[in-house]
Amino acid sequence: MKSSEEALCLVYMTAGSMEEAKDIGRMLVKQNLVACVNLLENMTSIYKWKEELEEDCEVVMIVKTRKSLMPQLIKTVTKHHSYECPCILELPIQGGNTEFLRWVATETKRTEESY
Repeated sequence: MKSSEEALCLVYMTAGSMEEAKDIGRMLVKQNLVACVNLLENMTSIYKWKEELEEDCEVVMIVKTRKSLMPQLIKTVTKHHSYECPCILELPIQGGNTEFLRWVATETKRTEESY
């Protein structure tokens, strides 16, 4: 694989509702910032926010993209997310189905080249 294809990552995010997750997911795919978005609903989160114990039902978002697109992805998600401080975590991809990884690289390449 080319070195640009090796710089892929997964992004773990959460959203407050399925509607919000779908809206953000569609936006990211349309802008070629990600190749794919997986949405897993009914996840329970327990955390402290501003010194208060919180428990909420959230939607997990797992996206596949290029590491080089992370700054634009974070900017886009933060701008359109309902949370004051959205969870956006980058996880490296260390291997996998070569054809799938090539597809992720191809789907996100147009955006990377425009920067």
